[in-house]
Amino acid sequence: MGRIIAVANQKGGVGKTTTCVNLAASLAANRRRVLLVDMDPQGNATIGSGLDKDSLEVSNYDVLLHKRPIEAALQRVELAGYDLLPANGDLTAAEVALMDSAGREYRLRDLLRPKLADYAYILIDCPPSLNILTLNALVAAHRVLIPIQCEYYALEGLSALLDTVRQVQRSVNRELEIEGLLRTMFDPRNNLANQVGAQLMQHFADKVYRTLIPRNVRLAEAPSHGRPALQYDRTSRGAIAYMALASEILRRESTVPPSTPP
Repeated sequence: MGRIIAVANQKGGVGKTTTCVNLAASLAANRRRVLLVDMDPQGNATIGSGLDKDSLEVSNYDVLLHKRPIEAALQRVELAGYDLLPANGDLTAAEVALMDSAGREYRLRDLLRPKLADYAYILIDCPPSLNILTLNALVAAHRVLIPIQCEYYALEGLSALLDTVRQVQRSVNRELEIEGLLRTMFDPRNNLANQVGAQLMQHFADKVYRTLIPRNVRLAEAPSHGRPALQYDRTSRGAIAYMALASEILRRESTVPPSTPP
């Protein structure tokens, strides 16, 4: 059975989409079957995977509102080796429509559960807010991966997200756990980054990934070419870092068995 990981942080610009796209490609490079689910109306994971979000015939919007089956929306990202459930601005309309729907928080879980036998990992790129789309992701997921930039307000934002995770655990998904905290855009020459990184290690211990994602020009350039860094420049520090993250996650999988949300 596969594992569903929501990549979430209500703060924007911390590397959620970059992590989703590059981790999906890195896990695929390690011969794991991967599905990347774009739950952000901005569609950045879709663009970063090389698709034109404005020309999608079927998207996550159609799937969430039960207009089309999930199989009709899935796209194969051949270059990177993973499958994608794409999204675009239509997803905003789905967010509005779901607000008045019964069982709205379970829509994504019910769509992805039948796919657990087909994929080793399902990664969900969450929007930068704690809305109904993010709630759907947290209800569907077994784990939450939190990208965090080591800056002044990082811990404050993290506290709000952890409160939300605990609320979801208590109410609708008892199986939800923290997969790990990932330090992104890390510059070891920055004293504040080192201080915040040390605080994270002190408070969260083994929940903090040892892998550090550096600030890297090639990593930042890759989305404009519609490619993960591994396919854009596999020798770049960014690509190497995400391969290291994939290896770290794979090493954990034998000690943390996946489970299916209730």
